[in-house]
Amino acid sequence: MSTPQPIIVRACKYDGTEHRRWEATIARHEGALLVLDATFAEEIRHDLLGTIAVGTTSVEYYWLDRWYNVFRFSDPAGRLRYYYCNINIPPTFDGRVLSYVDLDTDILVQPDFSYSVLDVEEFVENAGRYGYPSEVRKSAAAALRELIGLIEFRHFPFDT
Repeated sequence: MSTPQPIIVRACKYDGTEHRRWEATIARHEGALLVLDATFAEEIRHDLLGTIAVGTTSVEYYWLDRWYNVFRFSDPAGRLRYYYCNINIPPTFDGRVLSYVDLDTDILVQPDFSYSVLDVEEFVENAGRYGYPSEVRKSAAAALRELIGLIEFRHFPFDT
C-alpha cells in the first residue's frame, strides 16, 4: 500500500495574498467533501487557542461547494481538544493544492459542544477594507447560521 502524497493547503485573504500554508494528506474525497489529515510539526502559540503542541492532529473537512470548513483538533494522545470552524469562500482543489479565501469569522467549539463566534469585528473591518460584495456578505452570514445548526444538532462532522 502506498503512502498518501501530501498536498498543500493555502488560506488566503480576499485580495489573494496567502495568510497561512501547511501540508496535509487526503483521507477521503467523496463528491464535494474533501477530508484531510494534518499533524503539527512544530509548537504553535495562539492568542486564543493557547499552545498547540507538536504532534497535535487535525482532521480537516472542506466542502468544495460550501462557505465554511471545520477542523477537529486532537491532542497527541488522540483526545478531542476542540473544533475550529472558518467561514470562507468555497475552496478550489487542483489535486495538489487546496486554496480558500478566509472571511475572518470563526467558531470555536469545545468538547462539550458549547461554542463561541469569533472575529465578527474582523469580518466587518475586512469587508470594508476589501470591498466584500453583498453576495459574499450574505453567503458568509448564511454559512454562519448553517454551521451553528450543525453544531447545535450534532450533525456531521460534529457527530463523533
